[in-house]
Amino acid sequence: MENMVRRTFDILDWCETNYPREDALGGKANGKWYTYSTSEYKAKSHLFAMGMLAKGLQKGDKVATVTTNRPEWNFVDMGLAMAGLIHVPIYPTIGDDEYRFILEHADVRYVVVGDNKLYEKISAIAAEIPAIEGIYAFEDFEGCPHFREIMELGESKQAEWSPILEQIKSAVSPDDLATIIYTSGTTGVPKGVMLTQENLVANFTSHARMHNLGKDHRVISFLPLCHVYERSVNYHFQYKGMGVYYVGNLGQIVPAIKEIKPHMFNSVPRLLERVYDGFISKGKELTGLKKVIYFWSVSLTRHFEYNKKYNFFLRMRIRVADKLVYSKWREALGNNIVYVVSGGAALQPRIARVMGMAGMYTLEGYGLTETSPVIAVNNPALREMKVGTVGPVLDNVEVRIADDGEILCKGPSIMKGYYKAPDLTAEVIDEEGWFHTGDIGVLEEGKYLKITDRKKEMFKMSGGKYIAPQMIENKLKESFFIEQAMVIGENEKFASALISPNFEYLHDWCSQHKIHFRDNEDLVQKKEVNSQFFKEVAAINKTLGQHEEIKRFRLVCEEWTPQTGELSPTLKLKRNFVTKKYKHIIDAIYAAKTPNGGNGLRLPKVKVNLRFDMNELLKRIKL
Repeated sequence: MENMVRRTFDILDWCETNYPREDALGGKANGKWYTYSTSEYKAKSHLFAMGMLAKGLQKGDKVATVTTNRPEWNFVDMGLAMAGLIHVPIYPTIGDDEYRFILEHADVRYVVVGDNKLYEKISAIAAEIPAIEGIYAFEDFEGCPHFREIMELGESKQAEWSPILEQIKSAVSPDDLATIIYTSGTTGVPKGVMLTQENLVANFTSHARMHNLGKDHRVISFLPLCHVYERSVNYHFQYKGMGVYYVGNLGQIVPAIKEIKPHMFNSVPRLLERVYDGFISKGKELTGLKKVIYFWSVSLTRHFEYNKKYNFFLRMRIRVADKLVYSKWREALGNNIVYVVSGGAALQPRIARVMGMAGMYTLEGYGLTETSPVIAVNNPALREMKVGTVGPVLDNVEVRIADDGEILCKGPSIMKGYYKAPDLTAEVIDEEGWFHTGDIGVLEEGKYLKITDRKKEMFKMSGGKYIAPQMIENKLKESFFIEQAMVIGENEKFASALISPNFEYLHDWCSQHKIHFRDNEDLVQKKEVNSQFFKEVAAINKTLGQHEEIKRFRLVCEEWTPQTGELSPTLKLKRNFVTKKYKHIIDAIYAAKTPNGGNGLRLPKVKVNLRFDMNELLKRIKL
């Protein structure tokens, strides 16, 4: 049956035959949800394809989209694929220079934008690029033609172009280029990753087998469709016959969850950290016995492991905690969540355990744009899951750990190469066809892939010891007080860190402790604030090797975001940017004479005990 889906647009016939539904795709406009049926989805995709052909585009021509998530994105994506055209999806949040580079480098002929704001930005850039013939918009506003005009053109020329489109569709090969996706450029100029129809299809049909949800279930999609992670899972959701509801504004996620009551969604660790923080904050609002019971329930989650058999007494405790606390967590996320897939960065194990104990399995996965993207993911269908790992390798991907620890992979989802850059392609795909991921990892129990760091981000200190900064940064971010951190110390005697606080949490903490401040710049200078961060860092140092300990740190007064440049659109740290921006602070850290602490103070030794006396607690709540 799966052989029926060999190109992405084969999903349309596949769903019409196997999973027809009235809400194949859904979106929200003017405060109300609207949907497209499977047959409408298929028809509109065909009209868009014919419209593009009627405008003179030919196989291999490129069309870009710059938009937030919306169901109509799929009409463009599927229409381009069936017409043999190449889709170049671009983030709606990057800078003008990146837009200019991508639009020129990809030889884009037409652009479809989301709204007026994006049109104003793109049109000014497109005016300088002769190859761009036109811009259309998903939303109605003056000055820009609506993308429906392309479909109307296709409809008016249907008698002429329908038989030609059918010929073109049948000629589209799995080996044909489907898309060029530009990497977010954490280390320099973006690279155009060329993915074929086979790359995409081989990947999503494989990871779609990881669970048994399907035609009776709904999902929400809010991570950018321009990123291969959300795009691949978007195909996966449709292939499984699930109704997909798109959220274009991150501020709409909570209402969408309450209204749609999804059974599954795709996420990134930072959002799940916010969910976790919300659970903890809720508990802190309670008083007396209710608060004790709440945090007793939180503490029970440390026992969670997939496939673990709990003893009788622990099962009884979990049952009580579920009735009193975990059920409220499920309710807050729509009461239907079965799975959350997490990717893009490391997920803190405590979050997987909290969500898992509440019956919402949070499945960590791993991959790159160049691998279409999934290499490994925790797999509930086969009961192959392990907290703290990205799960087993996909059944059609081969993984090898090189002598230096780098993860190498091979399979049908490995990219065709970088567009117009055979030299760069040769740097990452060796003569034997192995793709070099640049990530360091191990296979636990010979099966579960665990990522430990980025190869290029590891650095050596002056004493010869190596530091894997990402691992330490992830530990630092487990603190409620720390939003982002960057570990530094290459060629220095000791490791240090720049820390961007979780200002929302820190402001609440200051309010509780009656600490007054003028602004964030004043706040990070406060003695009481720095003392609290000393405790947080000292607690984390206890979990690190001696050479890995953070001897000094500095708090910065800015939040790090993609808009301000410290993070990529996929929320990865831009180390070069941060290093340049805070060079004066880094120089000051290593110029200071005192060996330990922020602002020259010694980090205190802090004993951290988060466990409860269970027997005493059980007596108090009379179980």
